[in-house]
Amino acid sequence: MDFLRPVGGPTPDVVAALEAWLSAPDEPPPVVVETSGSTGRPKRVLLSRRAVLASVTATQRRLGGSGCWLLTLPASYVAGLQVACRSLVAGHSPVLFEDHTSFVAATSAMGDGDRFVSLVPTQLHRMLDLPDDVAALRTFHTVLLGGGPVDAALRARAAEAGVSVVATYGSSETAGGCVYDGYALDGVALAIGRGGRIRIGGPTLFDGYEDDPELTASVLQDGWFLTSDAGRLDEDGRLHVLGRIDDVVVSGGVNVPTPAVAARLREHPGVAAAEVLGVPDAEWGNRVVAFVVAAGPGPSLSELRAWVGEAHPRSWAPRQLVELTAIPLLENGKPDRMRLRAMA
Repeated sequence: MDFLRPVGGPTPDVVAALEAWLSAPDEPPPVVVETSGSTGRPKRVLLSRRAVLASVTATQRRLGGSGCWLLTLPASYVAGLQVACRSLVAGHSPVLFEDHTSFVAATSAMGDGDRFVSLVPTQLHRMLDLPDDVAALRTFHTVLLGGGPVDAALRARAAEAGVSVVATYGSSETAGGCVYDGYALDGVALAIGRGGRIRIGGPTLFDGYEDDPELTASVLQDGWFLTSDAGRLDEDGRLHVLGRIDDVVVSGGVNVPTPAVAARLREHPGVAAAEVLGVPDAEWGNRVVAFVVAAGPGPSLSELRAWVGEAHPRSWAPRQLVELTAIPLLENGKPDRMRLRAMA
């Protein structure tokens, strides 16, 4: 079990340790999953076997099937860990992408039966440009997509290509994705708390943060996990995630939801990828900065400001443009916000 506290090491060793952990006759100690640390210091999340299995079972029920999973994500993070666990519970060793020369080769190694894979948006975006990868993706029962906002344009591209995508929302503290295409998995409770903060309850919740009772008490309250995200529930009970609470920055006295600005920038035909952050500024309090990877000749800051202003208040428009060849990513595929802020 040395590879599970915290989860890490060579992927085959992690998978073998998870198989032993899942089949232990008595309730084993929780695994320790380190968060990505995308906004600061990583946290060490304690996940019980009960929580992990509750997530696995609810996922199988929601997707309407189970089978072999292809592991393309690091097993040290909760998304990769759950891919391994779902496959093992279904009676299949996960196929490791790292053991193969391409996505197509890894897919071929999965054999017959229902296939599943979990990706982050950046991976899917790149794969949809590769005909062979698209053909392989079509053979999967479901492609789970999580780890960040899923733009409508990306969903539309996948649907047009015949790829079955389900967008997930969750975190290490909820044993991975617990909301699929906006609807909570069976047994998971959703509520919107003060300030629009998303609250999650149910059997998939973590036990706490290792050696940090104060932080645990601040986010686990009365059976609810208080996330760092803002959201709303529509009349059908579908969750709409608006972004992190701290992604709403005050710039010139105006509340600017940076995820909405980033989503608008990604709709520009000259933008291949974009992230938006607020950075401290003596004049504005916070300066809205756009980090953009251009698709061909890059649009200017004035063009992007006008583009944002066509769909949102002009006061939301970025005041600085940082042009990049690629968005820096963490190991789990999420944008490296710390590095981005340093660039601004």
